[in-house]
Amino acid sequence: MISLHRPGSSLLHRAPAGAKLGILAVAALALSLYPHDPLSIGIALLVSFGLYGVAGFGPRVLAAELWRLRWIVLVLAAALAIFVSPAAAWTSTGRVIALLMLASLLTLTTPMSALLDVLRRLLHPLRRLGVDPDAVAMTISLTLTMIPVVAGFAERVREAGQARGVRLGPRAIVPMLVLALRHADDVGDALAARGIA
Repeated sequence: MISLHRPGSSLLHRAPAGAKLGILAVAALALSLYPHDPLSIGIALLVSFGLYGVAGFGPRVLAAELWRLRWIVLVLAAALAIFVSPAAAWTSTGRVIALLMLASLLTLTTPMSALLDVLRRLLHPLRRLGVDPDAVAMTISLTLTMIPVVAGFAERVREAGQARGVRLGPRAIVPMLVLALRHADDVGDALAARGIA
């Protein structure tokens, strides 16, 4: 399993995983439900970016996390600016960026094992309803770790195209899909070998 965690000794690194997950949930609710104006979205973005400094991450880590979101930002902002309004593009896209940056900060400052423990504890009461907390926690962790894996596949396909002097464009989806399916088969085989799947 790929870990997104970057060890450190900051206040955010030392904070309990459950507290960080709870704060992320509250932030997600606030960003989703509370009516926002352009100024409050700007403040939310500055706070989410500033927390990277509190965690001891330099501008390079912050820039790398923002770079991963570039296509989401471009597509969402462009669509909203064209079909709704520039103000709606700013508020909605800024809301998404702030939330995704906070979620990324959670995974950077918290070991996956700690997040899994919290998820298992939260899901334990559902065991009476037939829910397997371990299986759900494993599924969520695999989903989280697939994000950088797929991003890595996209980078590999892009670099391969550049090396051959070919601009793949939308055709890059096919080799990415092949790589993702092969990886899924490998993960399934590994889980089956351990008696999990």
